[in-house]
Amino acid sequence: MEGERIVLDVRVDEDGRMVMPEGKTREYKLNLDNTERVLKSVVAFANSAGGELVIGVRDDRTVVGVDDPLIEQERLSHVIADSVRPQLAPVIDLVTVEDKTLLVAVVTLGSQRPYHLKSVGPYQGTFYRTGAENRQAGPNMVNELSRSARDRTYDQLPCAGATLADLDMDALSALFGRLVDENTLRTLELTCEEQGQVVPTNGGILVGCPHPERFMPFAWVQCARFRGSSLRNITDQREIHGPLPLAVDQVMHFLKANAFLSADFVSGPRRREDVWSIPLDALKELVVNALVHSSYAGHGTPIKVAFFDDRIWIESPGGLNPGVTIDLMKQGVSVIRNPVLARVFKELSLVERWGTGIPRVLATLAEAGLPEPEFEESVERLRTTVFVANHDPRLFDPARKPPAVAATASAESPTELVTPPSVDVSMSGVQVSMYARQMLRVAQDGPARRADLLRAAGLSQSPTNRARHIQPLVAAGLLELSVPDAPRSSKQRYLITDAGRQFLAQDERDGVR
Repeated sequence: MEGERIVLDVRVDEDGRMVMPEGKTREYKLNLDNTERVLKSVVAFANSAGGELVIGVRDDRTVVGVDDPLIEQERLSHVIADSVRPQLAPVIDLVTVEDKTLLVAVVTLGSQRPYHLKSVGPYQGTFYRTGAENRQAGPNMVNELSRSARDRTYDQLPCAGATLADLDMDALSALFGRLVDENTLRTLELTCEEQGQVVPTNGGILVGCPHPERFMPFAWVQCARFRGSSLRNITDQREIHGPLPLAVDQVMHFLKANAFLSADFVSGPRRREDVWSIPLDALKELVVNALVHSSYAGHGTPIKVAFFDDRIWIESPGGLNPGVTIDLMKQGVSVIRNPVLARVFKELSLVERWGTGIPRVLATLAEAGLPEPEFEESVERLRTTVFVANHDPRLFDPARKPPAVAATASAESPTELVTPPSVDVSMSGVQVSMYARQMLRVAQDGPARRADLLRAAGLSQSPTNRARHIQPLVAAGLLELSVPDAPRSSKQRYLITDAGRQFLAQDERDGVR
């Protein structure tokens, strides 16, 4: 590597500070006094996505340079060679900025991962990069780094303790729409040979076992609807278990059940176009992305889908694959963590072409006038947040766009109340959730109690659900009270109005269930 020159972003502002901040692939150090911290950064870069370690810069990014740069260059080279295993040989060069000399080590993604500090060994000295921080890798992450370097992924490995009897062949045939036999299983890498026997791979269990969590405890999806902007007030939740390809539609059903459906009558009352209050195509792409790219090797939590009033986030265990940053992901760079799952999802037409998903999400949200989603990498997790119009029933307005990302930290309780939109089923603007439709159908059969309505929608009898799901129907004129002067009367019943009947009749004509 001798003689190779480094080309990197070393722009400074008028105050002499580096323009480029620290992040997943850039870190600044003042000097080499704390060699352990320097070595942790080198190891983390080599295990994650590569990076640039710049010596001679203060914490506030002020460029001060290094004393005796040639001596420090040799010192850093020897320290890395002596202290990191497997051995690393990053390019270490001297770069002049504002008449000051910086020491720069460019570390590439290593091919012999996992790298670790020799002094403490692989299970205590392995580090990886999350944002601008170095984190110690646990046993699962150490093993995953090793597999990724050997091109042997977790979903290709034999599933410990599983037999062919754990695969539901009839369900697999129904899933693929053709007969699935042992040859198909091997072709798709849903099975492999282990000690002379054909057994399911981890990917096979994730795709074809009715209960994959028996073998991988966190191979399921947790969905929840929260009122407000925090995790305090949960109004609906669902656990989704079973083969992963089937989870896509189940997650989308949950999101629809908690969203609003607008009816646009584009050519008179008999031609209705349904418009959802959430960006379904983008969310489906993100759900598929989470299912295929999550780590199922025991990371402590399942995939999580959380629907707040003002945003929806999807969180998957495992974080980004080695070699990938958030910026690269936005550009379409994709390193597939689970190739067995990826192939199955591709055959089922749940994905089009790998690498286009996230750019397509960005384009779809931009076309809908929604803010760019927020991607956040934390401890072995990746969270994607999609910002939506406020879904508090008292505030929801389909024409109101969500605020910019920086302005989303609103209080949990709304400070502004607006009158719910009036209902005219011959015009656009009817916001009725799937839960509400079930309630209207019960009320259509005769006066219904609150308990009857909530039970029909599969909701608990909490006052929160009454406020969240029943009161908006009354306010919108689809239901009315039998005792309007005493809303909390024990004799209270809910009656469907002419507008409610007309809405359901339109549903029936349009085949909405």
